[in-house]
Amino acid sequence: DKVAKFTNQKLNVKIIPFRGEYYKLTKEKESLVKNLIYPVPDPNFPFLGVHFTRMAKGGVEAGPNAVLAFKREGYKKSDINLSELSESLLWPGFQKVAMKYWKTGFGEMYRSFSKAAFTKALQKLLPEVTEKDLAPGGAGVRAQACDRNGGLIDDFLIVENEFAINVCNAPSPAATSSLSIGDHVSDLIMKHF
Repeated sequence: DKVAKFTNQKLNVKIIPFRGEYYKLTKEKESLVKNLIYPVPDPNFPFLGVHFTRMAKGGVEAGPNAVLAFKREGYKKSDINLSELSESLLWPGFQKVAMKYWKTGFGEMYRSFSKAAFTKALQKLLPEVTEKDLAPGGAGVRAQACDRNGGLIDDFLIVENEFAINVCNAPSPAATSSLSIGDHVSDLIMKHF
């Protein structure tokens, strides 16, 4: 959004950073997960909810939650940038999202600080998992596009004008490296230039 604003002053979207925190299943419990285990998505949110993922190099990730990051690259709870945080909090779209989904937001924050609550969410998918089966994992930051009206953009958002083409939202980490998306953007470039 910051780069897109250089060529589009009336940009109607802002990136709100959400941190997703993971646990890893202990070696002894990895055998419980033979495939990917995902919940049925909630159509109100672009977030999947906690799930289990077998990793290519071994191991099983469990999570993530989705908490507001206090910095655009806030991979730790202690990462804070007051300027970036205030940009998120003052964005009218984020304020609408926060008012509408405050209970969900507080639930995600609670799970961030409570391993028991995180475990309980995982047990909905795999009841055999206990707190002792979980070791701290990593975290990622999702750049979630939010429009001025409080919409959480869950599809691609490509903003173009005569000067630039900006991909302002890519809904999945896998999509950011998709060859077909690259083809689409290159077609747009050819059309404009």
